[in-house]
Amino acid sequence: MKIKALLAISSLLGAPLAAYAQPVTGFYVDLGLGTNIVQKTTYNVPAEPGNSGKFFFNPDYAGVFGGGYGFGNGLRVQLDGNFYRNSAHKFTSNRGFSAGMWGGVNRYGFMANVFYDLPVKFVVQPYVGAGIGYQWEKFLHVRDAGGDNLGGTGGSFSYDLIAGAAYDVPVVPGLAVTAEYRFSQLVQTHGAYHDVTPFLSNNKVDVGQEASHTLLLGLRYQLFNAPAAVAPAPAPMPVAAPAPAPAKTYLVFFDWDKAVLTPRATQIIAEAAADSKTQNVTTLNVSGYTDTSGTVVYNQGLSERRAKAVAAKLVDDGVPAAEIEIHAYGETHLLVPTGPNVREPQNRRVEIVLN
Repeated sequence: MKIKALLAISSLLGAPLAAYAQPVTGFYVDLGLGTNIVQKTTYNVPAEPGNSGKFFFNPDYAGVFGGGYGFGNGLRVQLDGNFYRNSAHKFTSNRGFSAGMWGGVNRYGFMANVFYDLPVKFVVQPYVGAGIGYQWEKFLHVRDAGGDNLGGTGGSFSYDLIAGAAYDVPVVPGLAVTAEYRFSQLVQTHGAYHDVTPFLSNNKVDVGQEASHTLLLGLRYQLFNAPAAVAPAPAPMPVAAPAPAPAKTYLVFFDWDKAVLTPRATQIIAEAAADSKTQNVTTLNVSGYTDTSGTVVYNQGLSERRAKAVAAKLVDDGVPAAEIEIHAYGETHLLVPTGPNVREPQNRRVEIVLN
């Protein structure tokens, strides 16, 4: 049942389970929504020795929006803006009592993060990250049944630790679904909160270092490097016929990240064009491929450009365009099996098959 469920999910997302996720290359934007859980936080009233305790907050909503750049080798840099909301729950006092609280706290700011996409062969891309930034925290009429009412804004430098995973959505090139956990810590005591009731005589209240756990689901989209994908055509199925002539194959190789024909490539294409005229050929299948360096989306477009370059030269050599079928397979069907991000000359090719 588990296998059937995985296959059903893969079908809905538009990709086979065998497709490996790829590191991010180029500029991208990122949006995540979820919830924020704040750990119990200490407080202290400097003007009243011994008047200290802890604040407790309920989980509430959170949002993070960012933009970044991926270097294609797993490393990414990203600048985030965030907004976290938590409602007040209760406080406890070192004087031996506790009480419920109402109101809420808004936290917002920015973080500069560095991410690393882990080099694993799987349908999702796990990643880790860390960063530093600055956060503001605003108390919005946080009060208790006794009439104490806190309000004000304080700020602190902060850091975060991040772990997550991304799934590339093949039906939308450049789009990925993300799931992420963030631990963040405000490293300073912020003291911009004042009680506005007579009970504490407008005393300042210092709030201690705050730690929180954030869970996010989101979308990430790569910009500028998501060319229109060409749907891979299935391999030609053999047709039963009496004593069929074997299909003849010609291999045309390319330099890394190029779709320009070399002198040797033009010779091979000319030979294929000449043979197609002397044999009983009805179709010339022209199929483009790449090695595994670069992203899946980029390689799909590169394989298409290579196939089109070979087809154009066949037409120049006298082959009718109607007899040519163009296919683009990207980094699939490797001639020499390799891992991801490997520059293999034998895999940078176009195959011409005379049928």
